[in-house]
Amino acid sequence: MKKLFKLFAIVAITLLATGCNTSTKQTETKSLVAADENVYKHWVWTNPNENDTDEELAARYKKYHDAGVVGIFFEADSERHYRAAKAEGLQAHRWMWIMNRGDALKDHPEWAAINRKGESCADKPPYVGYYKWMCPSQPEVAEFLVNDVKNTLAKDYVDGIHMDYVRFCDVVLAVNLWQVYDIVQTQELPEYDYCYCDLCKSKFKEKYKQDLDSMEYPQESLSWRTFRYDAVSNIVNKISEVAKANNKPLTAAVFPTPDVAKRIVRQDWTNWPLDAVFPMIYHGFYKEEVPWIGDAVAQGMRGLDGRFPIYAGLYMPDFKSNEEIEQGVEYALKNGASGISIFGNLNDDVLDILSRHKTRTK
Repeated sequence: MKKLFKLFAIVAITLLATGCNTSTKQTETKSLVAADENVYKHWVWTNPNENDTDEELAARYKKYHDAGVVGIFFEADSERHYRAAKAEGLQAHRWMWIMNRGDALKDHPEWAAINRKGESCADKPPYVGYYKWMCPSQPEVAEFLVNDVKNTLAKDYVDGIHMDYVRFCDVVLAVNLWQVYDIVQTQELPEYDYCYCDLCKSKFKEKYKQDLDSMEYPQESLSWRTFRYDAVSNIVNKISEVAKANNKPLTAAVFPTPDVAKRIVRQDWTNWPLDAVFPMIYHGFYKEEVPWIGDAVAQGMRGLDGRFPIYAGLYMPDFKSNEEIEQGVEYALKNGASGISIFGNLNDDVLDILSRHKTRTK
């Protein structure tokens, strides 16, 4: 999802491993992900730049740590960046794409999700060329993803897995993106509605005793929606088993509220076995103002009922001023968020704002 958002704005040492006990490090990692009574914990989404020097990384990650940032989600594998972050007291998690995987479909086009028109993501991706969605009902897809996560967690410098694109394609885009693609999506259009492959239709019929091909309006079927929520959740459950076996946390970047997530990407994140969740509360994409950030957090808190913490994801280009950024942080924290996750330019002004919101006020 992040790269779709990058259409609006471009985001922007090798160190010896410390000799600490592995089980201690894992325990520390777990405790950092969990909610804390007195301290807010902030996070950053970023893509490692191999042009960064060791000195630059050390200085940058120290500033992050001093401002209350506890971890970084890296969108690519760079041992140098991960170890540099860890050397400054930060967690280094691998930010992984899950269901949107063009690399997999290149070799296995038969794994592709199929839309209601019968078109495959492998050769006709929706919206943008990199939207190459896999079908979550395919057992080979689940096996591929489980092995991918296992291989990633086998690296000692990876502290956890952060899932993105763990959903279906956007059947409806966030309203502010309609103008980008010259689309009006006041209804669920068939070319963006997934997955109608033979296996999905067969499994649905087996469970619900209904034939999708015989339905006049399958997009309105409540049981068909539930089937797709469960298909994605089954992938998450399998990945969770791998994370638990490695005693490392599993988190996810998700759509901003439980309702929005279900409605436009078939994502039932309040029922996933996570250690924490990071809703992307990008208010500008939904033509909302800053106070809506608090509403979104509150809705997520009610849906989770304390099962795991929420960290509010904020998109820096959506804010008109530093004052608005601070307001957004405050709305999120006052409504129950355990911290903030930043997507965009994490400059000194933003770090100062995070630093002012490291501890809870009585």
